Amino acid sequence: MSSPTAPSGVAAARNAHAIRVSIPTDRRRWLQLALATIWVLAGILQYQSYMFSTSFSSDMLAGFAHGSPQWLASSVSWATKIVASNPVVLNAVFATLQLLIGLGIAWRRSRKAALVVSVAWSLVVWWFGESLGGLLSGVASPLTGAPGAVVLYAILAVMLWPTERSTAGTFVASQPIGAMASKILWVVVWGGLAALNLQPALLTAGALHDMVSGMGEGQPAWLRALIDGFASLSEHNSIPLMTTGTIILGLIAVGIFAPPAITRGVVVAAIVVSAFIWLIGEAAGAVFGGQATDVNSGPLLALIALAYWPQLPSRAAE
Repeated sequence: MSSPTAPSGVAAARNAHAIRVSIPTDRRRWLQLALATIWVLAGILQYQSYMFSTSFSSDMLAGFAHGSPQWLASSVSWATKIVASNPVVLNAVFATLQLLIGLGIAWRRSRKAALVVSVAWSLVVWWFGESLGGLLSGVASPLTGAPGAVVLYAILAVMLWPTERSTAGTFVASQPIGAMASKILWVVVWGGLAALNLQPALLTAGALHDMVSGMGEGQPAWLRALIDGFASLSEHNSIPLMTTGTIILGLIAVGIFAPPAITRGVVVAAIVVSAFIWLIGEAAGAVFGGQATDVNSGPLLALIALAYWPQLPSRAAE
């Protein structure tokens, strides 16, 4: 009489395991879909009429090279000339590729291939299109998009790589590369943002004001009011505000090593900082101006933060 109960016990164990795995798997899938949506938006923005003009290469792309070392600036100039030689065809290729990357990530069967392509394309654009995010210019600031939005796409592709590894008691970003490696990656991202604020050119009386002043032009009234309000506040408080921001970023960087209950607060703080960067420093990605190539770094930083939301051990796992 005991044999019929064995299969039911095995089935119950399998069901419990399925519940433990499906919850974090679903969370990872939702983050993948969010990343896919951002890629689709980038593709749509790339279809704007300005991107098909020579001004896109001569003004926007060439402008990213200002302040970069000669070896980097020359490579960006080389790429700029290629784009300027046939802006309509090449921009159509750029826009379509980004759109296809987003759709590929959204479709389960093609998501791995799409993520691989997204990493390769992101690194190409980061070098030739963003001049490595201006990191070597001496004035790159997290508030204005450093280290460059496209490199964050590549980082997210690694964090959200499909895997069957369970995240019970941990977080989504730890699945592909492990908990410790993913925490080190978090420190590199957020600690790197804090380090950028320590550049001498940014620790001057008018640096912060100069960065945000005028960013509200051409934006909706509510957004312009927010940006102008912060610009006014920073006019005589640039160094204290920059120092405060650096401390906050530094605490977020090291906070990932705290217990899960505290880490949740760290993730929330990272999301709030991401929203501040996006609204005040990036003018919501300047998507209302007709010249934005993507949503900029704010939403991507928030998505990275969500990938670290700790999955506390469930009762089923106990």
